[in-house]
Amino acid sequence: MPAPCTIGIDVGGTKILGLALDPLAPQRPLAEREVASAHGGANLIAQVETMVRGLWSDVAPRSVGAVGIGLPGLVTLRGVLRVGPNLPGIVDVDLLAVLAPTLGVPMAVDNDGNCAAWAEARCGAARGNDDALFVGLGTGISCGLVVDGRVVRGAHGFAGEPGHMTIVPGGTACACGRLGCWEAYASGTGLANLARRAAVEGRLDGVLRRIGGRLAALRGEHVTAAAVEGDGEAAAVIAEFARWVAIGLSNLANVLDPSAIVLGGTMMDLGAILLEPIRAAFAREALELGLRSHTQVVGAQLGRRAGAVGAGLLALPPSV
Repeated sequence: MPAPCTIGIDVGGTKILGLALDPLAPQRPLAEREVASAHGGANLIAQVETMVRGLWSDVAPRSVGAVGIGLPGLVTLRGVLRVGPNLPGIVDVDLLAVLAPTLGVPMAVDNDGNCAAWAEARCGAARGNDDALFVGLGTGISCGLVVDGRVVRGAHGFAGEPGHMTIVPGGTACACGRLGCWEAYASGTGLANLARRAAVEGRLDGVLRRIGGRLAALRGEHVTAAAVEGDGEAAAVIAEFARWVAIGLSNLANVLDPSAIVLGGTMMDLGAILLEPIRAAFAREALELGLRSHTQVVGAQLGRRAGAVGAGLLALPPSV
């Protein structure tokens, strides 16, 4: 009989991804499911339980030894989601208290950035690095820090939320309700904000024509699609966006001195068209980069699965 598998669930602002994993080869899922995220704590718990049971059925007769869940927001050391800016209406949700007795297996609940960081450190782009930083660029910004081969969670479990550090006092409104957060400039939402500003200033005429001149409909993916096709104005907005990303990365590098910065999240599906401008901007923004040349900025290897892979791995006993 094969060894028990582990199930990892990654809850995002727009989707929930679940994987059944072999702990010895977690980068190759045994089963995979995805659904749109529901609003409200009760709905979220029901969705997660349904997904876990579905994946459990998918791998039968193989047994399940653990379940891990990654959540976007402030997750306490006990695994309680205090608040998630990109999960409206969800406050103080305790999935462990509800699901652990029902499922009957060891469970772990952690911040989604911590999960992704652990996955990339164990079997992804940061493998072999004991000190690595993961930054996920998606609807918002997730982050996780591995120091001396361990995930750093802070005194209350809330470490790793640089998306809400203020970089422009009184600046653009963020989903968290504050102004000028890094996330408002350097996430998918941030790219949409930059694109609309550029369009109003007459710097994205070609992209606007593509969508019938509807400014309100302009989204980040319209800019990236145009940039891929060689639109110079769109490429200029991507370069502006890359600088905002690099400003935050350089701040983090100055404080944390990681050996590797891994960039993941849905936005990094664009590959080199975004990664290369970010690398170039980081080289300009980072303090004495020549003296810290060991700090590498690399693309994530596990892609959109990183959070779910890491959640499943964090649920396992330390010896596995």
